[in-house]
Amino acid sequence: MAKPPLSMKPTGWFQIAWSDEIPVGDVHKMHYFGQEMVAWRAQSGRLTVMDAYCEHLGAHLGFGGHVEGEVIECAFHGWQWSHEGRNVCIPYENRPNRGRKMRTYPVVERNESAYIWHDVEGREPFFDVPDIFASFEDGSSLADYYPRQTMYEPNQELHPQYVMENGVDVAHFKFVHKTPIVPVFTRHDFDQPTSYVDFTITFEGDENQSIDDIDSGVEAINGGLGIAVTKSSGMIDNRTMSTVTPVDEHTSDVRFTVYIGRVPGKDTPRHEAKAEQFGQDVIRQFKQDVYIWSHQRYSDPPALSSSEFEGFTALRNWARQFYPDGRGGSAAELQSTTAQAH
Repeated sequence: MAKPPLSMKPTGWFQIAWSDEIPVGDVHKMHYFGQEMVAWRAQSGRLTVMDAYCEHLGAHLGFGGHVEGEVIECAFHGWQWSHEGRNVCIPYENRPNRGRKMRTYPVVERNESAYIWHDVEGREPFFDVPDIFASFEDGSSLADYYPRQTMYEPNQELHPQYVMENGVDVAHFKFVHKTPIVPVFTRHDFDQPTSYVDFTITFEGDENQSIDDIDSGVEAINGGLGIAVTKSSGMIDNRTMSTVTPVDEHTSDVRFTVYIGRVPGKDTPRHEAKAEQFGQDVIRQFKQDVYIWSHQRYSDPPALSSSEFEGFTALRNWARQFYPDGRGGSAAELQSTTAQAH
């Protein structure tokens, strides 16, 4: 299996679970960015994510390790580790080992989901996790939507950037989703680590349609390469969140969440059933994208049409800031080296 041309260790926030998958007292085993990790929830409800191997003799805390109040205890010798990764107790010694520390990761819980900050250079977070409700500043909240519907596709051979590039891809709707949608972009804002893409929806073949006639559209907020949240308005109000978290040098876990809006005065079981059906259709369409991405090869430089050039170029230039080499990985490096040689 060839190494992908894009680095699989980008900087940013990445989803590691839905929050209710890690109840109080639970120790959750994970493997991301080529590292064994555990997430554990203290009795206070605080979530901690750390490397999995105890600094004492290397036992994996996910196998027999358990939560004791506000610390995690290793099953091998009972060494206890705090939220900060500090050893706070060696049960057969008078004092803890203050010289060793478990690696911990910054954690945020938002929108019923848990995220960690990953940066190979050890930098602190320099942008925030977008909120699927509050970030759109329209006064909406979780109470305005039916319970979330989700999709989880582990160990897919794809890169987080593929999902981000989908947000500026005008042409794929007709061919992947078999819908006559023709997006008309009204905003490309790639000036900050959090980027914004908005478009209105027109339909192929309707020559009399103008932008002023359209009250359907999509607003997207990209929190780095790991998280994209969208607000769709028009026929059915819905919010989506797509997240892609690298597992190793070849695969990523893909999660997708959709919320369907409640309609005031029409919040009946029949409407809830219709909302669930619509949510499943949104998930079905996202799975169609995953099928393409999981068999995609990153094309660098891509053969872009004139209508694609602006969006894809802006996004790829924006994406460079999240890679350790500042370019995106071996493909960009190879391209640069080849250009210099000529």
